[in-house]
Amino acid sequence: MDTSPARTPYRLDPAGGCPHAVNARLLAQGAVAPVELPGGVEGMAVLGHEALKELLQHPEVAKSPRHFTALREGRIAAGWPLLTFATVPGMTTADGADHRRLRSLAAHAFTPRRVEELRPRVVELTESLLDDLARAAAEGNGVADLRRHFALPLPMGVICELLGVDVEFRERLHHLGDKVVATDTAPAEAVAANRELVALLAEIATAKAARPGDDLTSALIAARDEDGDRLGEQELIGTLLLMIIAGHETTLNLITNAVRALCAHPGQLALVRAGEAGWADVVEETLRWDAPVSYFPFRYPVRDLTLAGTLVAAGTPVLAGYSAAGRDPAVYGPDADRFDVTRPARPGAVRHLSLGHGAHYCLGAPLAGLEATVALERLFTRFPALRPAVDEADLTPHAGFVGNSVRVLPVRLTASEPSG
Repeated sequence: MDTSPARTPYRLDPAGGCPHAVNARLLAQGAVAPVELPGGVEGMAVLGHEALKELLQHPEVAKSPRHFTALREGRIAAGWPLLTFATVPGMTTADGADHRRLRSLAAHAFTPRRVEELRPRVVELTESLLDDLARAAAEGNGVADLRRHFALPLPMGVICELLGVDVEFRERLHHLGDKVVATDTAPAEAVAANRELVALLAEIATAKAARPGDDLTSALIAARDEDGDRLGEQELIGTLLLMIIAGHETTLNLITNAVRALCAHPGQLALVRAGEAGWADVVEETLRWDAPVSYFPFRYPVRDLTLAGTLVAAGTPVLAGYSAAGRDPAVYGPDADRFDVTRPARPGAVRHLSLGHGAHYCLGAPLAGLEATVALERLFTRFPALRPAVDEADLTPHAGFVGNSVRVLPVRLTASEPSG
């Protein structure tokens, strides 16, 4: 039974921006909020930690777009900027046995043991990128964009090496991925970017089918599950799209946000350097405090549901409000908006929901954790005086309301200006 008063839907800004002030206002009114998506599409956002946890594991909440009422009824335009999230074939839009089949074909590459075997390569690539960052700073009067020269190429390099994607494709994949996931992309541009990205991934898959290698793409093409099923062509392309975009965008934002948080809270960085907290604690607190994904599309109730006293009608597109849930004072207390790397874990409870929960928990979570902890430890060891080159207020937020970070992060690596 719906016990909540009627609320005017909040219009999510397609251009994005820092979500935390908006989250606080919405969360103060309730754990579930009606929202207006681009194009005037009605949706809901689940913001409270406990309500979101319930949503993410609810047996009557689906991911398949066949449950999206407005899409099924033809009320979603072809150039809708969130259409790829809703319709891309693969793990993020599959349910039940179909989801388990798709996930099992890729899961072996992301077990903690397999990920740990990647540590030497992650360390090697990190050190090389720190050299590149130092060169960029030397060429830029002491300032370099940490996002461009370090936080991006590390996870992009690792996931593309895993998938066997050649270096020549990586910049284009990132550029097109940005267009596809941004919520402010114009309709014609969104359609064109999606087509180009699918064509590029099909080109990569075709080349791998003709010349298999020791990489995950070749393995996905060849793999069969226990019933003898293979990935269909569209499923393969959808899986590659998910792995490449999610496999680097989330970690890119995570590393960027962690660096910003530590630079803004030098006392917290001092605790890590003193051994009173670990780099893994920094990663976990960043995931909670400044989640790399803010509002993730979509889930759909298969029948009318009541979450935290609010009715969510069947077929409604629901956003998972990760950045809001991470600062929910009902769970994290009155200091929920304080960055604290020594924040104790709550007994018997998950520390945060920023990588999902339940059957769709992020497959690449172990890899993201490895990359981020290695990156932060090596970065602040190599450049202990690192600091932002501009004020936090002057940083431009990420485009769109899905990803949560900034577009560039100019930093100085040394305490003094370079001479000469």
